[in-house]
Amino acid sequence: MTAGTVLAERYAAQPFRVLPGVHLLDGVERGPSLAAHEQRYRRLPSWTGRALVDLLRSLDVRGRGGSGFPFATKLEAALTAPGRPTVIVNVSEGEPASFKDAALSTTRPHLVLDGAALVAGALGARTVHVVVPSERPFVEHRLRRAVMERHTRGRRGRRDGGLRWIVHRADDRFVAGQAWAVIELVSGRANLPVTSWQPAAVKGYRGRPTVLSNAETFAQVALAVLDGAERYRAHGLPEEPGTVLLTVHAGPAPVRVVEVAHGAPWSEVLSGEALAGPVLVGGYHGTWVPSGALADLRVSRAAMRERGLALGAGVVLPLGPHECPVHVTTRLTAYLADQSAGRCGPCRNGLPALAEALHQLDLGGPSLDRVTELGRLVSGRGACAHPDGTARLVRSMVEAFPEEIAAHALGWCHIAGRPPVR
Repeated sequence: MTAGTVLAERYAAQPFRVLPGVHLLDGVERGPSLAAHEQRYRRLPSWTGRALVDLLRSLDVRGRGGSGFPFATKLEAALTAPGRPTVIVNVSEGEPASFKDAALSTTRPHLVLDGAALVAGALGARTVHVVVPSERPFVEHRLRRAVMERHTRGRRGRRDGGLRWIVHRADDRFVAGQAWAVIELVSGRANLPVTSWQPAAVKGYRGRPTVLSNAETFAQVALAVLDGAERYRAHGLPEEPGTVLLTVHAGPAPVRVVEVAHGAPWSEVLSGEALAGPVLVGGYHGTWVPSGALADLRVSRAAMRERGLALGAGVVLPLGPHECPVHVTTRLTAYLADQSAGRCGPCRNGLPALAEALHQLDLGGPSLDRVTELGRLVSGRGACAHPDGTARLVRSMVEAFPEEIAAHALGWCHIAGRPPVR
């Protein structure tokens, strides 16, 4: 087992708490049952594809899986592409440090399923595939129970109009949650990424238009319809309405899954030493934020983008006072290199070479030029975005911590106050 794998499992194995929120997590204390859900949302309306596209575009509902792609654009592409569409709910986060889809699926599963049912109805799809993480069996248990609740109400009372739900179990692997890896799994093949020349919304599962997104995205779609546009806009910014789920790792306390309105200051998410120190935002494919830089920022896609940052998978990992970002990045890169599909040159050769170059830098070798060169070489050349995300993590470390890298080149870990860990 590599040091990177140990570090990844340290994050993945932690217990987590779900804090009540104002929108997505409003009402979690009532429980996850269909009965509790229907006390608030008694009827699931039918929407035409055009009407749903217009609503989601007006609210700028975007995917919450990492890329922030406009969901209305994806839905519209599937509406206009030839063939019977398919809907896939991707709950296999892949990201070991992320718990937001797990939290949402276990506390408000019917909100997720309502979103998928609305999209399926708008597209005329008859089947919804739900992909769950094998490493978190409690998520599969809760979602299977939710699907059963919807079926056992009887045909006249079914909330989803008699949709067929199929649950698939993803591999315990970082790239297993990548969109095309999920489509491969649903298609009965290995749960690994493949090269695609067309968007899945145009030609995905079995060559059909496929709307695939994560649990939080489908829950956002459901709230946009069930609560209506006015209430949806009541949270967040006028130009960026709504909320976002974040998985916050801070100190010895259990991991927290919190709901934050767009535009909220980061001081609502982190405080004290956590806010003042280095923070990895977005997860293992995320970006490093230098010490104290979040203090004057807000939780906003636009505000983060102006600083070259991104919310990504919604993971917030502040470092402790004696944790070195060079060392942590080295271990995460080793893990990511080990987790690749190994199907193309950048993953098979480039990422291990990048991990080794970082390892040498971490130990005090003057290999920064080599790290930079390898990061550039693997970017934009992979069959999926795994090399790009790994290179982004490394590049952000180089940009955020030049003084610490200079100290390592001289054989000293400035933050830890000792020679680099070997």
